[in-house]
Amino acid sequence: MYIYDDFDQTVAKQRVAEFRDQVDRRLKGELTEEQFRPLRLMNGLYLQLHAYMLRVAVPYGTMSVAQVRKLADIARKYDRGYGHFTTRQNLQYNWIKLEQMPDLLADLASVQMHGNQTSGNCVRNVTADHFAGVIADEVEDPRIVSEVIRQWSTFHPEFSWLPRKFKIAVTGAAKDRAAVQWHDIGLQIVRNEAGEVGYIVFVGGGMGRIPVLATKVRAFLPKQELLSYLEAILRVYNRYGRRDNIHKARIKILVRDLGPEEFTRQVEAEWEQTRHTGINLPPEEETRIARYFTPPAYEAITEPVTAFEDAKKKNRGFAQWVSTNVHPHKAPGYAIVTISLKPIGGIPGDISADQMDAVADLAERYSAAEVRATHIQNLVLPNVKQADLLAVWQRLGEIGFADANAGLITDVIACPGLDYCSLANARSIPIAQRISERFADLDRQHDVGELQIKISGCINACGHHHAGHIGILGVDKAGQEFYQITLGGAGDETAATGQLLGPGFSSDQIVDAIEKVVGAYLDIRQPNEPFIATYRRVGPAPFKEKLYGTR
Repeated sequence: MYIYDDFDQTVAKQRVAEFRDQVDRRLKGELTEEQFRPLRLMNGLYLQLHAYMLRVAVPYGTMSVAQVRKLADIARKYDRGYGHFTTRQNLQYNWIKLEQMPDLLADLASVQMHGNQTSGNCVRNVTADHFAGVIADEVEDPRIVSEVIRQWSTFHPEFSWLPRKFKIAVTGAAKDRAAVQWHDIGLQIVRNEAGEVGYIVFVGGGMGRIPVLATKVRAFLPKQELLSYLEAILRVYNRYGRRDNIHKARIKILVRDLGPEEFTRQVEAEWEQTRHTGINLPPEEETRIARYFTPPAYEAITEPVTAFEDAKKKNRGFAQWVSTNVHPHKAPGYAIVTISLKPIGGIPGDISADQMDAVADLAERYSAAEVRATHIQNLVLPNVKQADLLAVWQRLGEIGFADANAGLITDVIACPGLDYCSLANARSIPIAQRISERFADLDRQHDVGELQIKISGCINACGHHHAGHIGILGVDKAGQEFYQITLGGAGDETAATGQLLGPGFSSDQIVDAIEKVVGAYLDIRQPNEPFIATYRRVGPAPFKEKLYGTR
């Protein structure tokens, strides 16, 4: 993973000293909350319903064991002994005291972490495929260019006052595990017919009040010209983006209002004027950064791992876990392990300090000292020998994270909702917990198969409900919490926006409603047909009939 140089580390330390002074002035009353707000947001500090919340940046989801242990230590010292992984591969602490923030940031800086670019109208934390560098189907490791974008966008003077927050995601494979079409800019690394590496460029995706899938503005962008092209996109956005209406400020609205063709024309025109004088990455700098992502020295494993195969035959629980939570690795004899942070009845994405330490220990012993955060609120051990999988699974069982449910109905994404967030209309966490409890039976989960449920407590869609096979949106109805259901959303390479099924349901009704939706699917599916394929084949009518009858 990337290691900060003296410049990076100096910037992190200077930011801590600067914020220490700002906090001191706020506590003394020399700064009002209105004056302090933009300063704290620059450091990832929000004011939620009950306390301050800190969002810690985890660029492209990659963490060292030292960083995971420091996050655990911070959870004990400054929070209530836990953290929460988000849909942007970040970690949040929900119970921060303002007077402790400078010391907390200093602790983060000691392991090259911070809250920069996790809030405000800036280029946010760049996300990437959580299987980057270890999955066989990728063209190139997307973490390399993600780090390039991080360095380029950090404190870039042109992007210090964008019309609105700006999100970028990168995938290195045709199989999209980064939801690139749901981002302000999405990049897919590809090879053209000549074998050259470059990018498909998507612009203008986003969720929230107006869910929009991104427009493909470039079918192939030469690799060496990426930064100048990104700069052209952001300049057009800076020039025309709305600053008078927060609800119309995202680039998706600009692409819609100008039209995809005109927006693309303007970007291309801007690029032609600036591409030869603008910033592009020197090849030697790319080589320097790429060296930080050199794969570990894998052992040459040429024979089948018989002990691993035998363990699957002897232990049904282990075999089920392997079928859902273990993915093929590009190196023979190795595997990629997804750690589900969705135990039955648990809070999606939550992890205690003790569990963080245990995950760090597992990574140090079995996974080349590396941990990944995913945009679906789970963790990944990217480099585990197949021979060690049984030991890893057994230890995960001891800490409560051995659920064999990755990608299944209880692997629910949920935002913090009204339990924490001042913007929410309804609770998300209790609904996620009750759904996981309703479908707790593991055999039943595996029978239902791949099914992504995503829950948001308000229209801002932090739970990505628009991209859920089943999406749930909390709304306020005359002071009561109600939940609308959408079907058919997707966040992969077949990205689609979920469609509203009908009237909403009360908190007491919503889990039964999900049960009926699943029941309708089981009644009409074809052999080995996943939920999303069934929905695309038959449409909403059978599900509406099951839910509403003649209503």
